[in-house]
Amino acid sequence: MKWIPKDIETFLGAKEYIDTAIIPIYSVSFGDEMKDSAAMAEFITLLTGYLERQFTGRILLFPPYTYLKNERIEDTMNKLKKWEENIKKSELKHIFFITSEIDWKSKEEKFDGSLIWLPSIPLENMDELQKVSIIDSQVKQLINLFTHKWHQNE
Repeated sequence: MKWIPKDIETFLGAKEYIDTAIIPIYSVSFGDEMKDSAAMAEFITLLTGYLERQFTGRILLFPPYTYLKNERIEDTMNKLKKWEENIKKSELKHIFFITSEIDWKSKEEKFDGSLIWLPSIPLENMDELQKVSIIDSQVKQLINLFTHKWHQNE
């Protein structure tokens, strides 16, 4: 389910079946890093959108948590922890943060939920079929991770 009124209405009526939150994380950079920042955002957006379609009825895809790359990571971490606390209060049992930003890998243990870091794959010069194929192979790997986490906490 996406963060749109129709899906949220469904979520509110079927909370007992939807137990997982996905929060994409990406930074915004300017100058020389702007293109890389946009490429990572595109990759994570496509990936999390595909995950949402695979698990419709089980997950809620939140809007991306976006921050400025030049912010202190600790400040950003504190803000993101507030998101996590509020999501847990909404009774979602599983929280997955997904990013291509390597800086988050060192913060993985500070989350109660799961942080998934994936290196960004540049998609800009690919046709749509190539993009779908790449994203599909990444999602297949993530499906195993998700199902493992779900079974772990049953």
